[in-house]
Amino acid sequence: MIRTAWVYVNALAATIPLSIFVIVASFFTTGKIVYDTVPRLWARWIIWASGSTVQLYGLEHIAPGRPQIITANHVSWFDVLAFAAYIPKRYRFIAKQELKRIPLWGRAWQAIGHIAIDRSDTQSAIESLDRAALLVRADNSCIIIFPEGTRSNSDEMLPFKKGAFVLALHTGLELVPTGVSGTRAIMPKHSWRVSPGRIIVRFGRPVTTTEYGEDDRDSIMARVRNEIDELRRTPPPQIEEAHVRHHQRSRS
Repeated sequence: MIRTAWVYVNALAATIPLSIFVIVASFFTTGKIVYDTVPRLWARWIIWASGSTVQLYGLEHIAPGRPQIITANHVSWFDVLAFAAYIPKRYRFIAKQELKRIPLWGRAWQAIGHIAIDRSDTQSAIESLDRAALLVRADNSCIIIFPEGTRSNSDEMLPFKKGAFVLALHTGLELVPTGVSGTRAIMPKHSWRVSPGRIIVRFGRPVTTTEYGEDDRDSIMARVRNEIDELRRTPPPQIEEAHVRHHQRSRS
């Protein structure tokens, strides 16, 4: 309970002033300090408070010079924190519109440029995805989507929603299957308790979509799902561990 209390105290200490800073700064600039520095500081602060570490593998598949769609499994809020803290390029999350209603944080989340989707309105959702595609093409950033749509309660992935794959086929953006493990032990769904742990994020080989049509959506979705499942279940190779930890510290 002491660790949990410590995390929430630090989460408040990080969220309130940094959200205010982002909201105010967004009226004057759209530069790196708003889009990159502040969100990374916020996420790393909370991960630090939790006593957890993040290890990244497959970074060669994250291309700084072209837009991408990162698709990952989702079991904990710490999945979001790991991506926000350490993904090595500018990013934008696509998530349910309820997040923008969170006091203060939701306003900052939107100001930074993340995209909220109204799942009850198909046309509005399509327009939001199209807007996201234009943004990432403009600055070669990436979209981060959890195709399950919500956090899983168990070790099994939930059925995938089609949005990420429709977007990829419609725009020609490549998909990067990504497996996340270790976060359920830190903070599972429906629990407020936080425990220290090791988060492993493994980026897979990008899946190109330019040679496929919308009729291939289900086969692409099945392929990406299988790759994510394999990535999240693959233990990190011991030979890489020291290198990855060094990379982690260098970005702290």
